[in-house]
Amino acid sequence: MSSNPTAVIVLAAGAGTRMRSRTAKVLHPVCGRSMLAHVVAAATAVEPRHLVAVVGHGREQVGPHVHELVPSALLAVQEEQLGTGHAVRVGLDALAEALGGAAGLDGAVVVTTGDTPLLEGSTLATLLAVHRDGGHAVTLLTAELGDPTGYGRVLRDADGSVREVVEQKDATAEQRAVREVNAGIYVFDGPYLAEALGRLSSDNAQGEYYLTDVVGIARRDGVRVGAHLTDDVDQTEGANDRVQLADLAARLNRRTLERWMRAGVTVVDPTSTWIDVTVTLEPDSTVLPGVQLLGTTTVAEDAVVGPDSTLTDVEVSRGARVVRTHAELAVVGEQATVGPFSYLRPGTVVGAGGKIGAFVEAKNAQLGDGAKVPHLSYVGDAEIGAGTNIGAGTIFANYDGVAKHRTVVGRHARTGSNNTFVAPVHIGDGAVTGGGTVVREDVPAGALAVSSPPLRIIADWVARRRAGSAGDRAAREAHGADGAPGARGGTGGE
Repeated sequence: MSSNPTAVIVLAAGAGTRMRSRTAKVLHPVCGRSMLAHVVAAATAVEPRHLVAVVGHGREQVGPHVHELVPSALLAVQEEQLGTGHAVRVGLDALAEALGGAAGLDGAVVVTTGDTPLLEGSTLATLLAVHRDGGHAVTLLTAELGDPTGYGRVLRDADGSVREVVEQKDATAEQRAVREVNAGIYVFDGPYLAEALGRLSSDNAQGEYYLTDVVGIARRDGVRVGAHLTDDVDQTEGANDRVQLADLAARLNRRTLERWMRAGVTVVDPTSTWIDVTVTLEPDSTVLPGVQLLGTTTVAEDAVVGPDSTLTDVEVSRGARVVRTHAELAVVGEQATVGPFSYLRPGTVVGAGGKIGAFVEAKNAQLGDGAKVPHLSYVGDAEIGAGTNIGAGTIFANYDGVAKHRTVVGRHARTGSNNTFVAPVHIGDGAVTGGGTVVREDVPAGALAVSSPPLRIIADWVARRRAGSAGDRAAREAHGADGAPGARGGTGGE
């Protein structure tokens, strides 16, 4: 028989009313994944033959999410919320049907809740080992809490063996003083679980079928019941409201930061830094204060991100520097610099040694190696060749009111300040554009494009139109120092 569990059943049918949200409770995000996705990651780490998710409230949201995570997962619908025992019964029935009957329920079955985002696969593996090595029919994960309010209490005999689990509402005052609690995570012998679930009763304070009653049934049957007391309480805690959700997120974020710091990453201020569990960092990268690294962002060695930057699904290459930047679905090449106050939208690629500077927005723009857009520009739907410099205040006008169009600027071109490139247009290799130029047609390689009209100077205009003004007095004083009015030339009239 395989050492892998027959199945992991994840209970994800709860209403989560205290979240006060249209989103199903288990789908609320924690550090880059939904709570349910964290649990599923732990479950799949023990390589079960089957994953079963019991859904109920919000099933139209939860079901598709489960299949995004594990396409082969089985969904079991709990139409009525009749307790955890009933939920597991629903899940086990769906599993038996998929296996061609109850006879297929050989081996271990893991049961866990869907709202414990800090749960790790290693903890489930340990629980499975305790179950297997002890020859248990039932093994539960327990924890000691300073404040056990709300949890089922684990009651033990004098010899330390587990006698039963009593839910908070059914516990006596003496039992409520017990600090060891049931974490809601179990391993069962599959055939025994199927048989014991049929003997559950709803004769209790909540009128529900408690899964915990299987422990008492097992003791009365004389089969072995085991428990594993974890020393990592965080892994057992769930979130019932947004206060608890934020607390769990902060704890998981701290664990994530510590893991990366021990792996050689410098995090200057962990209290102001958030890194999703899906992010990848290389040793000798540096994260400055006020940074959020989200999604599938990667940061290579010797790169520096921050301060005050948010990167989502961004690739930061070796030696790059990203300062006070908001970026998503972008690539920053080796030794490139971005910021401060830059906005990289999806599809932006900054080549090696390139630069996107202060107050630049780029969207679906590819900059070649060494290309620079230093400041105050919008670069949309563009390709900029290697070594090209884009002047300050340049606008890539990509939208004609109906469709987006692309601008291509060749290699080693130089564009003046306050240019507008009206797409679709091509500026050739080595071309130059003058300040204030509006480019509406292609510019050949090596050509100079200038569209500004000749400058017209009207001498003494202020003296005639704004006589007696501060400007007029200043001009007269200047003429007194430099010569007679109009001495510097001009048209002499309007």
